[in-house]
Amino acid sequence: MKDAVSRRTVMAGALLAPAATFAQSINSKKIWSNDYWAQKGSVKLYMFRKRASPPSRPPKAGEKLRPVLLLIHGSSNSSRSSFDLATPGKGEYSVMNVFAELGYDVWTMDHENYGRSSQTQSNSDIASGVKDIQAGMEVIARETGQRKVHLFGESSGGLRAGAYAMAEPSRVDRLILGAFTYKGDNSPTLTERAKNLDYYRTHNRRLRDRDMIRSIFTRDKPGTTDPAIAEFLADEELKFGDQVPTGTYLDMTANLPVVDPKRVTAPVLLVRGEFDGIATMSDLTDFFSQLPSGDRQLVVLPGLAHSVVMGLHRQMFWHAMHAFLSMPVTS
Repeated sequence: MKDAVSRRTVMAGALLAPAATFAQSINSKKIWSNDYWAQKGSVKLYMFRKRASPPSRPPKAGEKLRPVLLLIHGSSNSSRSSFDLATPGKGEYSVMNVFAELGYDVWTMDHENYGRSSQTQSNSDIASGVKDIQAGMEVIARETGQRKVHLFGESSGGLRAGAYAMAEPSRVDRLILGAFTYKGDNSPTLTERAKNLDYYRTHNRRLRDRDMIRSIFTRDKPGTTDPAIAEFLADEELKFGDQVPTGTYLDMTANLPVVDPKRVTAPVLLVRGEFDGIATMSDLTDFFSQLPSGDRQLVVLPGLAHSVVMGLHRQMFWHAMHAFLSMPVTS
């Protein structure tokens, strides 16, 4: 119990402050960052880490532990464009910056065939993503001395995170699932996506060009994301090419459910944007009602659509996740 308390209350002054307030005063010069590589067999997986260390410097042996937060990306974009996107003149969109300032040791990773990680013939499905996280967790344990982390995943990243929480329950402290899909019932986006199911079954790559990236932020409710953000994101992602794996699309249209709520024992926060075309309320409440932990929350954020990370009102997401992660331990 003492270890659990220390993970959640370290840097208590910062952890009690509103996330939106921190976003207005982030000093990037105080944020230390570093690149790492995890090894999954012959596959190299890129990892990135940020933490506030005034003055900016690497962690030192014997320092007080900070709660570790690992961020898991979705189907169409890699880790740093998802969670550490630079948006000059548009405000703060880096979840890594915000939560580093809030006192967390923040990590993310590119899954196989995304971003800087190895390019293989795999379709990088959810099962492959779980193995990626397992490899990444060993790097985190080695570098931080902690074997248990907070885990956030958005969209298919939520499926990866949830499936990992089933496979390695002792390694997950608190679990946040954004834009999560359980069975996919009555999902407009998945119904449309399923029209290409034969393609996903027979091809390991799909087109992910600038128009497709733009569509992520307009297909549910135009006006919930600043159009400029899609352009910043596309500029970064298209450096890695216009093709991404089909595995998560195949799983989301043909193989759901891939996460059994009865086997997710960690405390869980489900976060849904009001206008999300994938994560329907009926699907989420079905999942939520079966979770075994009494420590669980379901939050609907008004004015947001599928991506709670990139929306105009993303500060509400920061607040909801930070409040859940910094909740006092009661027993």
